[in-house]
Amino acid sequence: MATTRPRGFINTWSPQRDTLELVSNVQAILREYSDITPLTLRQIFYMLVSGYGFDKTEKAYKRLCETMNRARRAKLIDMDDIRDDGLRRQTPHGWECEASILATFRSYGRRFRLNRQQNQPVHLMVWCEAGGMLPQLAKYCEDYGVPVLSSGGFDSVTTKHNFAREACDYDAVEILHIGDHDPSGVHMCSSLDEDLSAFVDHYGGDITVTRLAVTPSQIRRMDLPKAPAKRTDNRSFKGLTTQAEAIPPRKLREIVQDALSDRIDAAIYQETLAEEEAIRASLTEKLASL
Repeated sequence: MATTRPRGFINTWSPQRDTLELVSNVQAILREYSDITPLTLRQIFYMLVSGYGFDKTEKAYKRLCETMNRARRAKLIDMDDIRDDGLRRQTPHGWECEASILATFRSYGRRFRLNRQQNQPVHLMVWCEAGGMLPQLAKYCEDYGVPVLSSGGFDSVTTKHNFAREACDYDAVEILHIGDHDPSGVHMCSSLDEDLSAFVDHYGGDITVTRLAVTPSQIRRMDLPKAPAKRTDNRSFKGLTTQAEAIPPRKLREIVQDALSDRIDAAIYQETLAEEEAIRASLTEKLASL
């Protein structure tokens, strides 16, 4: 069937002046945040709204999506700079030969890491509403060994039950929650808090859910883009809404890492790093002879 939509990479593209300006603005954003890419299209959209006078409408967002589709195919925007999840994969693992497994073991030895939260009084986790933000948040949390979770939307009873049972493996757990400031996002956080607490109480554990973002004070302080709540959402909510992806990525990194550093026992953490380094050196020496 014939189609006018591009397929694969395209060698010729003649966009109008306003479209070229949009592409140029996105390129500027990607250069500014090159240490944080890939960004989601929603994050780019809100930075265009805040810094470039882009319309904050679904029509404008759809225009951005279509423009980026063509700009990436035309190689004006690097494919790896924008996160656009879709394909999920499970691949059976196999080795090429004996030498490949030995090389992998040596590599593991050089990159050995302990559980960097071991011996900490409270086990920390970050839970985000938007699945597209998970890879970025994982980078922000990696040095502290803090896991990031996202199940998308209102979490199922199975998800919350199984997670609560897992949380009871630790003396105490704190969940730092990142979600939209809108009826769904606020109620999602409170529902998670109430359900996890009830399940954990049943199993004899200790859990706290803390709303890390987006909060009304953050919206005021950063002057984040706002919009009225959807008329179709009947949950109780006052004021205007703001999406989590409206927080500039570098500012979000600061919010997350400040929260972690405030909660991590620094002395215990440094002891873990020292032990990790000693084990890494020992493993590297032992595996070099394989």
